[in-house]
Amino acid sequence: MTDTALRPTPRSGILDIDIYVPGASKAAPGKKLHKLSSNETPLGPSPKAIEAYGDVARALELYPDGNSTALRAAIADTHGLNVDRIICGNGSDELLHLLAECYLSPGDEGIFTEHGFLVYRIAILAAGATPIVVPERNLTTDVDAILAAVTPRTRIVFLANPNNPTGTYIPMSEVRRLHAGLPGNVLLVLDAAYAEYVRRNDYESGLELVASSGNVVMTRTFSKVYGLAALRIGWAYGPDAIIGVLNRVRGPFNLSAAAIAAGAAAVKDKAFIAAAVDHNETWNGWLTAELTKLGLKVTPSVGNFLLVHFPEGARNADAANEHLLSEGIVVRKVASYGLPGALRMTIGSEEANRAIIAALTAFMGGK
Repeated sequence: MTDTALRPTPRSGILDIDIYVPGASKAAPGKKLHKLSSNETPLGPSPKAIEAYGDVARALELYPDGNSTALRAAIADTHGLNVDRIICGNGSDELLHLLAECYLSPGDEGIFTEHGFLVYRIAILAAGATPIVVPERNLTTDVDAILAAVTPRTRIVFLANPNNPTGTYIPMSEVRRLHAGLPGNVLLVLDAAYAEYVRRNDYESGLELVASSGNVVMTRTFSKVYGLAALRIGWAYGPDAIIGVLNRVRGPFNLSAAAIAAGAAAVKDKAFIAAAVDHNETWNGWLTAELTKLGLKVTPSVGNFLLVHFPEGARNADAANEHLLSEGIVVRKVASYGLPGALRMTIGSEEANRAIIAALTAFMGGK
């Protein structure tokens, strides 16, 4: 007879993890849907990526290349990198989890900022370690606060630059200052998911710092500007030793053949990516100006999304979200990021951008 009092139990800390909830994708029925909740590009993927994806259908019986050779070569060629120091993952999320799994143990600490990507906390807790959350300054990473939080137990620092959901960034000089202040045994992870969108002279994704350091890894994604979120493609660049560790524990076929082929084609289509970045730059400025005219505060963003702050009272963020949903417009509530008074909206197509301004104009009491 089975003892019902005995059952498998997860490792301590696992049940402390809040389940990640992605951006919503449904609005009021009968309305045209404008999904602006997940920072997806309105231009979609490169036609060359779509063609490469289709070509894979002729050989679905074959396992994919376990080393993602063609994709890694395309990334290396595009960015001028050593291909042996590149690892590809099932989205950058997988790589963030692998880094935590390999470099954190129970009793260790992992640091991230108060409005940082929710996956950092999940990855740290899943590894049995303790998440340490440090305050930001004006919704921007505060390097001094991070350094002040470092203890002998610190093993990893996650830095989203630019950050999601705020859209803010710190210049490379500050990233270098952060790195210089960290002990050599602390891993600095630069999450540059939105790097392609940034047009600021003082910004760098971190590739040069990785090349000259033994404790820095940069992660990137194909889910944003490349428009391949459905295929889950991420990559990281790091020291030989760290990439070697990650290759020991990743799944042997962690990317599908379709992902490898489409990703390699997408990264080579520089004209398409330039068009996507140009679109984003144009509408970032337009939306920021229009939202400001409505009396709403917008955090300056270098990404493909805006963090919009609403007043207290009848026209608060929750009420705005309900109104937008009634108009078929889906944005992201960010209370889980410690920002209950704000909504995050993706910079979408011209039609979607004009629709959300019209809806918010009505909501705020305009004509």
